[in-house]
Amino acid sequence: MENNTSIETGRAIGGALFVALLLKLFLFDFMITEGQSMVPAIKPGSILVVNKLAYGLRLPWSKGYLLWWAMPKPGDVVVFYTPCREIAVKRCAELTENHTFMALGDNSLQSYDSRAYGPIPLSNILGKVLII
Repeated sequence: MENNTSIETGRAIGGALFVALLLKLFLFDFMITEGQSMVPAIKPGSILVVNKLAYGLRLPWSKGYLLWWAMPKPGDVVVFYTPCREIAVKRCAELTENHTFMALGDNSLQSYDSRAYGPIPLSNILGKVLII
């Protein structure tokens, strides 16, 4: 009887880990911020909850979206890949032509953002920050 309990417990733990992995890959992510670019709204060391489905469906290993159902709005805080393929958290300032957006940090004196590297392709967006 003890052996069956161990097997059931192992399956339950394995199933929970699998569900948690799916949630992290496709729905939500947690990130800890670094740097001063979004101060005072986001302080260094803040834990962010990121909605990966805010704008569409993106496979974790792909470089773009399979489906779009919304566009970022000015003021949205988004997580995206910079042109150097670093992950950044900035505010969407405006959508521009050619499916791009301008990403600006709230702390303009400390922010390396679209003022330096230009517009970002919408396909670089990883998600929208929900909770700071």
